[in-house]
Amino acid sequence: QVQLAESGGGLEQAGGSLRLSCLASGAPFSIINTNMGWFRQAPGKEREFVARLLWTGATRTYVADSVRGRFTISRDNAANTLYLQMNSLKPEDTGIYYCGVCSNYDCFSESDYQYWGQGAQVTVST
Repeated sequence: QVQLAESGGGLEQAGGSLRLSCLASGAPFSIINTNMGWFRQAPGKEREFVARLLWTGATRTYVADSVRGRFTISRDNAANTLYLQMNSLKPEDTGIYYCGVCSNYDCFSESDYQYWGQGAQVTVST
């Protein structure tokens, strides 16, 4: 059974930075060669795509327009951990951030994902 655990959320001022981590466990599961992504859900809104990381023989990343230039997705295979570095935070980045394991090479929709973490709260104040 794959388990994902997000951490690193919290309260930050606008313009600040946070780094979210997503630790994968459940041997023999490994994030090597696994497609993964980050979504977020703001209060009163639906969950939305933030970033994805694909393995196609090489690592390929993509982030949503709303966070491009500010957020970066990466991973540490040895640590079995996915990251989301968030810089220049804005109040509209507030929400619960979820990491997930994607079962295909699209990974833009919730339905593409097999497993989810419990979420990490990010709050950005003005």
